[in-house]
Amino acid sequence: MGRLDWRALGLAMGSFLAVTYVLCVAYDLAFDQRMYETWLKLLPGFTWITWPSFLLGLVESFLYGIYAGLLFAPLYNVFASVLSPARAARGDLRRGRS
Repeated sequence: MGRLDWRALGLAMGSFLAVTYVLCVAYDLAFDQRMYETWLKLLPGFTWITWPSFLLGLVESFLYGIYAGLLFAPLYNVFASVLSPARAARGDLRRGRS
C-alpha cells in the first residue's frame, strides 16, 4: 500500500465526523434522546440547540477529523515503512539500518 496523504485522509475523516454529527443531532431531536450532553462535553462553545451552536458543532466536528488525519497519516506512513515486508526480508530491522 502507498503512503497516506494527510490532506485526503483529513478531509475524509472530517466529512465522516460532520455527517455523523448531523445524524446524531437529528436523531436526538427526532427521538428526544439525551445525546446532546455528550456534545456539550466534546465541543467547546456548543449549547443545545440554536443555529449558531449547530453550525459551530458542525465546524468543530469537521476540524476534529482534519486533526485526526493530520496525526494518523504520518504515523501510519512511518510504521508502514519500518515494518514493510521488503525491509524485513533484507534484514534491515535486525541490523538497525534505515
